[in-house]
Amino acid sequence: MANTIANRQIICDTLLDIAQEDKTVMVLASDSRGSAAMGPFADAYPEQFVEVGIAEQNIVGIAAGLAHSGKKPFVASPACFLSMRSIEQIKVDVAYSGTNVKLVGISGGISYGALGMSHHSVQDLAVMRAIPGITVLMPADRHETKRMTEALVAHEGGAYIRIGRNPVEDVYASGDYEFEIGKAVTLLEGSDLTIIASGETVRIALDSANALREEGISCRVLNMHTIKPLDNEAVLRAARETGRIITVEEHSVHGGLGAAVAELVGQHCPVPLKIIGIPDEPAIAGKTAEVFSHYGISVKGLRRSALQLLGRQES
Repeated sequence: MANTIANRQIICDTLLDIAQEDKTVMVLASDSRGSAAMGPFADAYPEQFVEVGIAEQNIVGIAAGLAHSGKKPFVASPACFLSMRSIEQIKVDVAYSGTNVKLVGISGGISYGALGMSHHSVQDLAVMRAIPGITVLMPADRHETKRMTEALVAHEGGAYIRIGRNPVEDVYASGDYEFEIGKAVTLLEGSDLTIIASGETVRIALDSANALREEGISCRVLNMHTIKPLDNEAVLRAARETGRIITVEEHSVHGGLGAAVAELVGQHCPVPLKIIGIPDEPAIAGKTAEVFSHYGISVKGLRRSALQLLGRQES
């Protein structure tokens, strides 16, 4: 049965459970409690919820102040606005000031597909990666979202987690697996090439690898749920052992997961590498599946890229 629970709902449910015992956990919304699925939290714990309104710069500053007071604030706001309009406050009030603020970018990537570039968020990982002290994460499915949220409550320091809007197909059968911030998860072993993915593209990477196996191609799959700090050991091991890497992400090809992998591999273990994502253009408007297909973020697209990287002809 297909999953019908969005990751944003999982974050709310997880924080609801934790906030029952930990009264320092707080949620802040920028007129986004509905789109962030945080209504139940606001209803259950009104003293631990702050509605700021459409004021992304203010919400980050308020969260930083709460963190200075010993609270554990989670800011839930559309990724496209949170990562662009309030970047100065994130740089100064969160990173430079060393505050324990968790920034939840909702409806990230091309979740607002039909609304076009103003609402797409495909530069956020690049921006956040460049700010010192900000941990950057993207969960693959609902199970990982729960584990990631629990880990973030315990994690000390600023962090940015980006999630999509709609339910996504499960990658894991349950949350019963080892999760650690900064440690990639090997979903499949392989020796011919490695696909490194994050967020909603992890399921596509896994399906692509399974399809390639039917053609006799042994493909490793890494779920790089933490883009910063990158799991350098897992990436370099993949480069040494498989000799070829494909990265795939719901983000610009500039500055995101692919760039992080390329920066590392290029300096320490150069191998053929293909970065798949949104090219240097305003992403087309459309449903997620349509946009993904257009840019080769699909089983068909990854197969084509894998064959090209291996020097094989498409059949």
